[in-house]
Amino acid sequence: MPVEEIRTLTEGLMAEVTEDLAALVRIPSCAFPGFPPEPVNEAAAAIVDLFERYGVSTSLLDVPDGYPAVYAEIPGPPGAPTILLYAHYDIQPAPLEQGWDSDPFEPFIRDNRMYGRGASDDKSGVMIIAAALRLFGGQPPVGVRVLIEGEEETGSNLEALIAANPNLVRCDAFVINDGGNMKMGEPELTAALRGIAACDVTVRTLKGMAHSGSYGGAAPDALMALIRILDSLLDENGDVAIAGLTRFEWEGGGVPEDDYRAAAGVLPGVGLMGTGTLATRLWARPSVTAIGLDATPTDHASNSLIPEAKARISLRLAPGSDPEESLRLLMAHLHAHAPWGAQVITAPVNTGDAFKGRTDGPVFAAAREAAEAAFGREAKVTGSGGTIPLLTTLQSLAPDAEFVIWGPGDEKSQVHAANESVDMGELQRMIVAEALLLETLGELVARPAPAASHP
Repeated sequence: MPVEEIRTLTEGLMAEVTEDLAALVRIPSCAFPGFPPEPVNEAAAAIVDLFERYGVSTSLLDVPDGYPAVYAEIPGPPGAPTILLYAHYDIQPAPLEQGWDSDPFEPFIRDNRMYGRGASDDKSGVMIIAAALRLFGGQPPVGVRVLIEGEEETGSNLEALIAANPNLVRCDAFVINDGGNMKMGEPELTAALRGIAACDVTVRTLKGMAHSGSYGGAAPDALMALIRILDSLLDENGDVAIAGLTRFEWEGGGVPEDDYRAAAGVLPGVGLMGTGTLATRLWARPSVTAIGLDATPTDHASNSLIPEAKARISLRLAPGSDPEESLRLLMAHLHAHAPWGAQVITAPVNTGDAFKGRTDGPVFAAAREAAEAAFGREAKVTGSGGTIPLLTTLQSLAPDAEFVIWGPGDEKSQVHAANESVDMGELQRMIVAEALLLETLGELVARPAPAASHP
């Protein structure tokens, strides 16, 4: 199909795509421990039904100790490549105290953006796959495998299943519909992802609470000790101060500071951390964040020394890092920087591999052309600070396969935060890009080889 036909067909689908995306967003499919399992299983079943209505027969893969994955295989014409299309249906928690302006599971559209948890990350990715396949009547010009995961946000149990059954993911290329663009309307293909290592650190200094007037000034407060430890994680410039971590310089394109500040929501007058180019800081070096803190809340505070305080530390890792070794270095640093002999207990939380893919293959080139045709402007090759743990497992099982990582998120999507949203025009363009990529890869096979020249 020519690009204009794909555009027209996609435009005609968008009313139904919008309705189906909203139906998925209404399901609170949070796979984190402590959340009810029923909505996660409901979302998996809803996606099976969605694909059936869109002309693709799917089934549920039983994932040991985890939630099911939605899976499909569509054979291609003889000689055609096989492309695996990936997304995930689980979501981050959405507590109202994050600052939501409305119920996160009652999606609504304002200024052509759908608001709701999972609207961008990553139920829109599910819709990209379903809609692109529907444009071909469920019979694309290449072989297709569909894999939609149910616990990407929590640390995947899918990896063990795939490692034991590698034929499930044998393919010539992976298209990962879990990315996004720094700026709406400007397409990006992600070539590198940072990894992750997280731990809890607990600091103890006293047997119990003590009067701050009677004992303060000599007896150490656990929260103050923890603050000193957390401060040691960064140097005076804001660069990570943990010795031994992998870091390098990013050699690709840069990141405009104004765009970055706007996307991150940096307040006026607040400076940026770290040294080096923004691209290097975001994609080629580690970053460290205290993502949780347990101590006396202010509305229960008394004039007392705190005997125990706890924090959760999340360390993002540059591509090429060993997550387990990086976690060991993080915990060793926390112990080494305890002031006043404070007791420090560390406990691992999770790790995830970083990822780096090749950008010189024919599938990546076809994806870049498809994105440029769909968006009407040049596509950038970038990195991402995010982590998709499954990718390194896929890469090890299909080492010759190329990776395309893209998606409909933009600077206003608020992924993992309150008021998450997706621009419906961006989603429409990504459906066009995905369909164009499948069409182009089919044409490459169908195109006859050039005749040999004879002297």
